[in-house]
Amino acid sequence: MTLYGLAKAVIAPVTRALWPIEVEGVEHVPASGPVILACNHLSNIDPLFIGVVTPREVAFIAKRELFAEGNLAQRLFTRALRAIGQLSVDRRPGQSSQEAMDDSLAALKGGQVFGIFPEGTRSPDGRLHRGQTGLAWLALTAGAPVVPMALTGTSRILPSGRRIPALRRVGVRFGAPVDLSPWQGEAAKARSRRAATDEVMAAIQKLSGQEQVPRFASSVKAELNAAAADRARPGRGRRGGSGEQRR
Repeated sequence: MTLYGLAKAVIAPVTRALWPIEVEGVEHVPASGPVILACNHLSNIDPLFIGVVTPREVAFIAKRELFAEGNLAQRLFTRALRAIGQLSVDRRPGQSSQEAMDDSLAALKGGQVFGIFPEGTRSPDGRLHRGQTGLAWLALTAGAPVVPMALTGTSRILPSGRRIPALRRVGVRFGAPVDLSPWQGEAAKARSRRAATDEVMAAIQKLSGQEQVPRFASSVKAELNAAAADRARPGRGRRGGSGEQRR
């Protein structure tokens, strides 16, 4: 048994005991060969439930901050992430994600299951946002089927800012592979990548029931953070602004 299998043998029963999981459509996941699981993203805990319910080993891209080499606990956690096939990506502005894309492509060419959150980050408002076209590039380049999936309930378990997970029910729904044949062989074309990605996002929306918006989650999150920072500024809401005298 692989390290991934050993970890899952321990984690899965505990996870299912703490959070009852309702699963639909798992038969849509191919028993072998490369496949991309494209899912909505509501919470940092989402990969846990995807890994627990998917019958095959799933590799994810994780933010590089999780692969710390500081204290002993961080180093052990980093080794564990890499041992179970998790890939890191640098999400800082101006940093290239090509290395992560190449690693993801290599995983698919090796016949693995690759999990991806096309929105690129957690939904800041519970809605389903525009997908990043790296999803389509991977699918069309590797020739791998894309199985859409949707999670429900995870935003109530570990919302942004919460450290201790709440005990809630979770729903996981898999859909039939999305037909991307109209864009096969067109991975290099931006319009084709956008159209194929939009097709996958529409399939995810049907499974999740979320309101879908034509904006990137990162942009919405930045606006919400800026608004929160503005409200927190000293003097906000006072007459005349911060320190300005009324005439």
